[in-house]
Amino acid sequence: MSNPIYGWSYSAKIEDVENSFCGYVDGVYKSDGIVFAVIEARKLLFTEARFQFQQMNKGRPGDLFGTPELSILENPWPNGTTGELLARMEQDVSLAGNAYVVREGRRLRRLRPDWVSIVLTAPPDEAVQSDVAGYLYRPGGLGSKADPVLYLPNEVAHWSPIPDPDAQYRGMSWLTPVIREVMSDKAATLHKSKFFEHAATPNMVVSFKESVTEEQFDSYMEDLRAAHQGASNAYKTMFLAGGADVRVVGSDFKQMDFKAIQGAGETRIAAAGSVPPIIVGLSEGLASATYSNYGMARRKFGDHWARPQWRSVCASLSVLVNVPSGARLWYDDRDIAFLREDQKDVAEIQAQKAITIRQLVDAGYTPETVVAAVQAEDFSLLQHSGLYSIQLQPPSTGADANSATGGK
Repeated sequence: MSNPIYGWSYSAKIEDVENSFCGYVDGVYKSDGIVFAVIEARKLLFTEARFQFQQMNKGRPGDLFGTPELSILENPWPNGTTGELLARMEQDVSLAGNAYVVREGRRLRRLRPDWVSIVLTAPPDEAVQSDVAGYLYRPGGLGSKADPVLYLPNEVAHWSPIPDPDAQYRGMSWLTPVIREVMSDKAATLHKSKFFEHAATPNMVVSFKESVTEEQFDSYMEDLRAAHQGASNAYKTMFLAGGADVRVVGSDFKQMDFKAIQGAGETRIAAAGSVPPIIVGLSEGLASATYSNYGMARRKFGDHWARPQWRSVCASLSVLVNVPSGARLWYDDRDIAFLREDQKDVAEIQAQKAITIRQLVDAGYTPETVVAAVQAEDFSLLQHSGLYSIQLQPPSTGADANSATGGK
């Protein structure tokens, strides 16, 4: 009989994540804690904004204002809120690359992205001119027997912040480039669970002499597994019969620097999601965390991701509301605590604005236009009062000068 060997080795096979909405939802979002945390961090900030209209004066943005037309975005469906609308749209673009919303009278309806087909006027690979003719919605998907509904382009708010290079009008999920990192992170998590499940020890190989029969081997290994396998049996002293030999193979967590290996993958996932690791609470971000680092990360997250996303989603949703003439659909982030600058920065900015206003008023510009110009950062709004000098007196004429001196 050949030398029998029984090994506690771990060679798990990770199922591939299907490149589809359901695949990303079930295989990634609901089963990987890092991806869930990154999407939640994006969603928590994204849903804080409020919709407003913004005046446009000669191409420059002006004051924010609201009208009853915005009510459909504030209550998009029964018991729905602006935050729920934005949360659904963020989830859809993260997991499918596309979000679709249609208006039905005085309510909005979110279309599940994998049930939507973009209908083109011609196949893109056969015609130079290929435009969107409409959006075909099949409840239940392609194999469903439900009657499809066709929506015209001006009836659908199609939001795809990351364009798919392989498609002219379709978006791409930010998870697509890092799907291997996601699979590796899931494998690392499974590795940890197997480590504790299999006695919380390194991989071991137990070998016996050639004289051991197969029946003796099976009986011995059954007793060995019962006594030492599993997390509940971890750290027990192992007693071996004569002729048995135990060797440790592979690496433990410390030897292979498991924390650094898994942390690097987590950081790459967070980077693809445009969320600084310290915002998510990942170990690599917290290792070098200071109040200063968090402030810079918070500003980057707001300026580099949140505001461009809000600008993009406002452009998409503007087809569903009647935007007043000379205005645009915009967002109001003034009440979002996460984006508030430090009080010192706010005080310095306000002080500089006050100095600018005083100088412009002293120079003769009307106070109303000075305030408007400074707030809009557009000096073309300034209007001069016609008064000069620091006392803002009318310019003197020759007659006025003779009168003041008694004609001398």
